[in-house]
Amino acid sequence: MAKSNKNKPAAASIDFHSKYIKNIIYSIRRLMQAGELYTKELNKIYNISSAQLNCLVTLYENGPLSPSQIAKWMMVNSSTITGIIDRLEQKGLVKRMRISTDRRIITIDLTKNGKLLAENAPPPIQHKLFDGISQLSEKEVKYISDSLLKLTDMLDVQDLKVT
Repeated sequence: MAKSNKNKPAAASIDFHSKYIKNIIYSIRRLMQAGELYTKELNKIYNISSAQLNCLVTLYENGPLSPSQIAKWMMVNSSTITGIIDRLEQKGLVKRMRISTDRRIITIDLTKNGKLLAENAPPPIQHKLFDGISQLSEKEVKYISDSLLKLTDMLDVQDLKVT
């Protein structure tokens, strides 16, 4: 009687995993490198970081916002926004306004130069990802999302704050 071949040899399984693990790690490294190169290019050409550009575009698309609203749109901590706004204000790209009777409430708006930069700079890298992922089927988007969640769980970084 022929022996059942239900279980693949261990070596074949290791080769399979090794090949795909290398592809996954290489792809993650390429994504990280793409983000770094994008930030360097923005800094070199426009003298701003990708986070600063993202803030400008957020204000351009949504109008004047409070720092906490900007943080929600950008998916970062409110404490991160303060430094971004400080640097953009120093560059003359945004202005802080007190339009409420409550002087503690600050609204951030674009200056003329900030609006001009938001209109002419390349889109934030997140927009490119959003546009590309939007073209995928719901099943593909869910698969990518679930897979990335598994990876963050493996690295024990699911609770790491994104800044």
